[in-house]
Amino acid sequence: MRGEVETLRREGIVRARTEFPAGRTLQYAVESSPASVNPAAFFSENEISVRLPETAVLAWATSDQVSLHGEQVLANGETLGILVEKDFVCLTGRDDEDESDMYPHPEADSARC
Repeated sequence: MRGEVETLRREGIVRARTEFPAGRTLQYAVESSPASVNPAAFFSENEISVRLPETAVLAWATSDQVSLHGEQVLANGETLGILVEKDFVCLTGRDDEDESDMYPHPEADSARC
């Protein structure tokens, strides 16, 4: 959503949550950090946090760049892929979704249904 990208650029953090049955909640946050060099992800107390370099966020938020991505090596030697993308309007309409705050789809003019 455009508003979330702008909030991340301006305030340095965007938070959201998803409610589950039995009162359980998963929280998630995307943070812009001047101290970060590479994207990194953390999980603690039912919250997933993705920390992104501030310079990368500023460039991404003010351009046509679609995504920010990176990899984080885990303690067991495996790699965690990290991907944060702008949200685009769907090429085919959906009656049940508010797309008013989404970015225009880059292929909207050339798409054929």
